[in-house]
Amino acid sequence: MSWFFILQALYFFLPAYCANMAPVIFRRFPWLGFPVSEKYFGSHKTWRGLVVAVLFGTAVFWIQRRLYTQGFVSWALVDYSGFSLWFGVCMSAGAILGDLVKSYYKRKVDIAPGKPWLGWDQLDFVIGGLIGVMFVYVPDVLVVVVLLVLSSGLHVLVNYLGYILKIQEKKF
Repeated sequence: MSWFFILQALYFFLPAYCANMAPVIFRRFPWLGFPVSEKYFGSHKTWRGLVVAVLFGTAVFWIQRRLYTQGFVSWALVDYSGFSLWFGVCMSAGAILGDLVKSYYKRKVDIAPGKPWLGWDQLDFVIGGLIGVMFVYVPDVLVVVVLLVLSSGLHVLVNYLGYILKIQEKKF
């Protein structure tokens, strides 16, 4: 396995990464800022987060598809021109729904909203995004392994960067 393959796998999953970050980036926007269900998911999971995650991740896929059709093919693991926007919708929705499912189980085991749940906080959106994209495309098992292994570390790194940039309140 080469470094370039690892970069291709991360590029493939870019819509899910962006979908996962979107609720934090857009959290100060005033619209749809009410909880999906405070009882089941906590106060931090809002309709705004769900909507912007899917829209942002889908937009990233649309950009990837445009780049692919303009000749930027070497980074692609898939023929992006062969997929509709449903690819981006499924991956992005899967990522944010994976996070929502994890929040439900955090409430079940009495972990307060915003408190860490080591392991699950880093992989919830990855598992969800992979399940979501499998409705339209099944990635190679090596891609899945790379994403599961590397995403945990990247999640921690991006959260810390968000903290330094004052986008996020907590380091991890």
